Amino acid sequence: MQLRPILIKLGKPIFYKYNPDTDNFERFYPTMKERFTSWLKVLIPSLILAALFVIIFNYAFTTPSEKTLKAENKRLKSQYGAMYSQLDNMLSVMDKLEARDDNLYRVMMQLDPMSDAQRLSGLDDNRYSHLSKLSDSRLVDQLSRRMSLLEKRIYTQLQSYDQLQEALGNQQDRLGHIPSVIPINIADYTMSSGYGWRVDPIYGASKFHEGLDFAASKGTNVFATGDGKVIVAGREAGYGNCIDIDHGYNYLTRYAHLSEIMVKPGEEVKRGQLIGKVGSTGKSTGPHLHYEVRYKDLPQNPVNFYFMDLTPEEYYEMIQIAENAGHVMD
Repeated sequence: MQLRPILIKLGKPIFYKYNPDTDNFERFYPTMKERFTSWLKVLIPSLILAALFVIIFNYAFTTPSEKTLKAENKRLKSQYGAMYSQLDNMLSVMDKLEARDDNLYRVMMQLDPMSDAQRLSGLDDNRYSHLSKLSDSRLVDQLSRRMSLLEKRIYTQLQSYDQLQEALGNQQDRLGHIPSVIPINIADYTMSSGYGWRVDPIYGASKFHEGLDFAASKGTNVFATGDGKVIVAGREAGYGNCIDIDHGYNYLTRYAHLSEIMVKPGEEVKRGQLIGKVGSTGKSTGPHLHYEVRYKDLPQNPVNFYFMDLTPEEYYEMIQIAENAGHVMD
């Protein structure tokens, strides 16, 4: 049987090993490498056991403070998600405001539309680079960038309104003639049909509806939506009792299916003046006002011309109602 050397340490580092040839323990002087190897054999298993203990403790046991931090982190993520969704909705509203500004206000005031480069000029995407060091950095970074984008677009839109206000001071007569209010008191109607392709209620065919239908009781007051001259005040094929007002500057408005006409051809009218009463004359399925806005004899969506009559919230609601209303009454 082969015998292995035995190391014995007594007091100070003096080592002995058994010599089978002499059958005695003889003093042994280990090298530095042998000593280091001996230490590692003890140290490495100890470190492994300590690491396993820490891992098992962290995963198996959660302190009250850690539970609180995890719950807070979950709540913050939920709030970030809600804010992210709200910012997307606000940016969507900004899209509509900018489109209305470029395609209506600035056109009316003979100003060039603002380009994307103008609206986003000076936007610094690097200002949030330090957020990459935070936990949940991706969510925080996206949220911060959207806030910065919204802030910049609001600021630019305010600048555009300042330009429009300056132009407005030089074009008061033009603004007074452009149709810019609702032809019926807002409390007196429901939106029956919007502008665009709709199914004809009588013939059943698809037809482009060139105005808005305001369902209202017979006799409801109808008002001029801008200063101008009456050029039609009488019976028109399909429209029944109808009023056309020439506002100048290539704008014309039409008020159809009236039960009563209260102006005459050639008469000058002012915005807000009573001109007729709601009825159901001509090709009509019930009492309502068919209202059109035409520019250079081309039909326009009337909801784009209520900037003097509605708050931003009311305007947004009007757009939603007009887009979804599909009960054509003429």
